[in-house]
Amino acid sequence: MNAFRVSASLLMLALAVAAVSPAAGAGFADVLATPAQMSPLASQSLLQGVTRAGNRLVAVGQRGHIIVSTDSGASWKQSPVPVSSDLTAVYFVDDRQGWVVGHDGVILHSGDGGDTWQVQLDGRAANALLVEAMKRNVSAEPTSEEAKKLLAEANRYQAQGADKPFLDVWFADSRHGYAVGAYSLIFRTDDGGRTWESWFDRIDNPKFFNLYAIRPAGGELYVAGEGGLLLKLDTTKQRFTALATPYNGSFFGIADAGSAVIAYGLRGNVYRSDDNGATWAKVDAGLAASVVASVRMAQGATLLADAGGRIASTTDGGRTFEKVMLRQAMPLTSLVDVAPAGLALAGPRGVVVSGIAVR
Repeated sequence: MNAFRVSASLLMLALAVAAVSPAAGAGFADVLATPAQMSPLASQSLLQGVTRAGNRLVAVGQRGHIIVSTDSGASWKQSPVPVSSDLTAVYFVDDRQGWVVGHDGVILHSGDGGDTWQVQLDGRAANALLVEAMKRNVSAEPTSEEAKKLLAEANRYQAQGADKPFLDVWFADSRHGYAVGAYSLIFRTDDGGRTWESWFDRIDNPKFFNLYAIRPAGGELYVAGEGGLLLKLDTTKQRFTALATPYNGSFFGIADAGSAVIAYGLRGNVYRSDDNGATWAKVDAGLAASVVASVRMAQGATLLADAGGRIASTTDGGRTFEKVMLRQAMPLTSLVDVAPAGLALAGPRGVVVSGIAVR
């Protein structure tokens, strides 16, 4: 199976892997209580996300693997992790403070550049927070059918157990951040993750579509999801409001292209907006497979990558793209700028650093 972080197949894998959660019954390990196994092959196994933490690189992946490099990817050291859930995304705000999310509702935090990790939230606690928040809404508005619908859905999630994966995480600074995931899960923190608040009722997503990514662009904060779902944070209402889009397939990510915001997703579909998401136009990035990752380079170019390892670059706000040639091509799930060496690429074969050339 192609292993790209935000695909529909990944979500099915997330739900399948949840079979080893406590809800699966006797005879299975509790991944939320089982530390990740240390492995000399961690840097060569399936990795779903890679990012920079100052001068370090941090990559995350299957079975709770988190690896750190202090020499631009030449060597890697595995960090101890208190859970063995598959991990899907990683984000650092500086060289010390970072967060990782994954299956079983896991949110992890590091305050030392990725060397050690602590659990801030798991699926059991997330379900409890979600149900309590929706109960408060029904108590405040007992005649609201919408509040009752959300409570019913929250109760259903709790009955299903800690099986819902978080698929992306983003922080504005060391205190304020969001985690998003399957079936419209969205949580926010204002204290660096010591406490989390459900925003299940603050998002225009009546069909409970999966939320694959959350990223800022052009001073706005966007969420990308399945079924053509794109949302933007209304800071006045403190709510993510739906944007009209001309596409009904899955959007897997958001990229800042300087003068425009780019939304990308299934089967190579790429759309751009230069009016803060009010209108969207399809563009040809020359990518054949599903577009699963992006990075804003230090020199200003925006790169998009598909699951097959093809990469395209734009320097004009997504109007046109040029092909990027890798010295070491590979299927990938995530990438990050490691100038002047090139790009760090994460994927089913682990993580490698590859030089690049634009043509």
